[in-house]
Amino acid sequence: MLPVAILAGGLGTRLRPLTETTPKVLLPVCGEPFIAHQLRLLSSSGIERVVLCVGYLGEQIRDFVGDGGAFGLSVGYSQDGAVPLGTAGALRAALSRLGCAFFVMYGDSYLCCDYRGIQDAFLSSGKQALMTVFRNEGLWDSSNVEFEAGRLVAYDKRHRTARMRHIDYGLGVFQASALSTLPDSPCDLATLYQELLLRGELAGFEVFTRFYEAGSWDGIQSLSELLGAPRKGARTA
Repeated sequence: MLPVAILAGGLGTRLRPLTETTPKVLLPVCGEPFIAHQLRLLSSSGIERVVLCVGYLGEQIRDFVGDGGAFGLSVGYSQDGAVPLGTAGALRAALSRLGCAFFVMYGDSYLCCDYRGIQDAFLSSGKQALMTVFRNEGLWDSSNVEFEAGRLVAYDKRHRTARMRHIDYGLGVFQASALSTLPDSPCDLATLYQELLLRGELAGFEVFTRFYEAGSWDGIQSLSELLGAPRKGARTA
């Protein structure tokens, strides 16, 4: 299986004041830091190697996760510098640790999906990148993708239209070459997706199981209901 880059360098502004002293991925969900749930899910899905792209309070994440052995994974790290690199910039900085192709997901995403099937679809697409999408109908967040007959037609997080009934699910797959045109300045993953779509280099893959996230209070509540009671012997930050 391809490695997974997890973008975990954000400030977690929606969860302040807790995130002023604790990184978002370490906030407790069902009795242990969210990232423990996320890493176990990846391991159970066949993933073997993860690169955590960290920034704000990143040393706390390193201290908790370590080398990933406790979660059945091999975990490495890529650190933002003094200036945040943006989500795409953080990926670019991690390329030497990721290899020629990799998954990417956000540090607050909990995605129960077929990772191997998504990988196979990407490899057979012949495209530089693949975006997973979910028919959201504006239910859990604002829909931002127009997806028709298995094809991505439009993607825009700022200028949404009535034809956008799907949403970026939060899991992508990239060839390293897809990042070759990125500027040296901080840059966003959404912008990279849009550029790849315009060049005809972005495949789409529809997922039919809803996404969960731990980046908001409502999201943490929904995820807690999914995961249930605290695990016995759970590690805490």
